[in-house]
Amino acid sequence: MDQAIAALVAAIHNSRYQMVLAVSGGGSTAASQLLTVPGASRTILEVTIPYGTDSFAGYLGRIPQSFCSVTAARALAARSLERARWLAPGASVIGAGCTASLRSERPKLGDHRFHFAFQTDRCITTYSGTLIKGARTREAEEEVVAATFLNGLAEACGVAQQIPNHFLPGEELSTDRCSDSPLAEFLSGARPGLCVEADGCIREPAAVPQLLLSGSFNPLHHGHVSLAAIASSSLGKPIAFEMTVTNADKPPLEDAEIRRRIAQFSWRARLFLTRAATFAEKARLFSGVSFVVGADTAARIVDPRFYGQSEQRRARELAEFRSLGCQFVVAGRSDAEGTFITLEDLVIPESLRDLFVAIPEESFRHDISSTQIRSASGR
Repeated sequence: MDQAIAALVAAIHNSRYQMVLAVSGGGSTAASQLLTVPGASRTILEVTIPYGTDSFAGYLGRIPQSFCSVTAARALAARSLERARWLAPGASVIGAGCTASLRSERPKLGDHRFHFAFQTDRCITTYSGTLIKGARTREAEEEVVAATFLNGLAEACGVAQQIPNHFLPGEELSTDRCSDSPLAEFLSGARPGLCVEADGCIREPAAVPQLLLSGSFNPLHHGHVSLAAIASSSLGKPIAFEMTVTNADKPPLEDAEIRRRIAQFSWRARLFLTRAATFAEKARLFSGVSFVVGADTAARIVDPRFYGQSEQRRARELAEFRSLGCQFVVAGRSDAEGTFITLEDLVIPESLRDLFVAIPEESFRHDISSTQIRSASGR
């Protein structure tokens, strides 16, 4: 092995990071180089090569629109980061994803190209490049891909040194970095809210869909996902999820727990993070939005206990909620005794009835709760 490559790999092994790598064929040379240099046991948690179509889709849990793209590379990196967090709880971890379409026995119709992604708790960085067709052998293309991959991984590990990647004139490497420093600011209390896109990028609150499904999502489960889909379809409006890190009747979530719950939405849906513990506070952030809730939540919304036993305070807060153009879309839920409760079963003051719209039981019924799932999993 070239001495410069060996030195770079050794520096990666001496970093504080542990990692899971997913490389779809092209890029396997880099994985081999990482495993060849002593010290790999300190950093490499797992290497996966989802080479076949079914293997690739199985690793992601879905079929990507393109198997060689920035989106696919980010999806591999996000899945790898989940694996790394599970394999090394509490450690500084990286999830790496590599997709490449390189020279093969049969001439390719498309470009010879590659896309990498490296995801940490703080940042997602992607690298993309297109190689000139016919200018190199397959082995030479692999060498360029491997060098570029190792350089990107080194940067993700905080290693300053790099190795030559031998691009030809006309070939360029493009880089995109999406930092989650706004998340750190949000967790510190400096920001009131954030939007976490499905690809993991974190941005200032963007245009809000007309529907938000609010919850603690501990865990996110099929009931949440199916309810969101049915509410969106029934009302003909786009939907996203909203999670508050503070709750009216629960202690604030710790940073690590917030990150764990955010990870559940990776490549599933947009998630808005807030510190709005009450729906009156949520309405101030999301005026004109309808909030999709379960019947159990709807019961708490009208319970004076959550307003300091003051019906006047309840009336005042919900009047503000109404004035901001918001309402509740209510789905049935099973109570502790297993009885399915709908909006019609709740005692709601007549003066507040206009704030609630029911999703019919025949459209949505999901009897298992997050509490039951946590009990079954021992959490």
